[in-house]
Amino acid sequence: MSQERLLQVLLAPQISEKATYIADKYEQVIFRVATDATKPEIKAAVELLFKVEVESVQVANVKGKVKRFKGATGRRKGWKKAYVSLKPGQEINFVEGGNA
Repeated sequence: MSQERLLQVLLAPQISEKATYIADKYEQVIFRVATDATKPEIKAAVELLFKVEVESVQVANVKGKVKRFKGATGRRKGWKKAYVSLKPGQEINFVEGGNA
């Protein structure tokens, strides 16, 4: 895995009520990732960018919603999200721009 590829794997952190709840309860962080990203790539990218130790990665494909506009139906693009479990004592703080 090249460092160039690892920098393209993570697209954005998913910040929502559910993501905050999961972060507090299970010590997991949710990221929006590239649709062709694999679990080892996601793990390596998080460890490289945030200097933390990753315990495991779970991946979910989110299907795009069907929407209508003036009678015509369309579909939003699907995307992929990753639930990254950090080892005990590890934390990522997005407010301060990196690890805490």
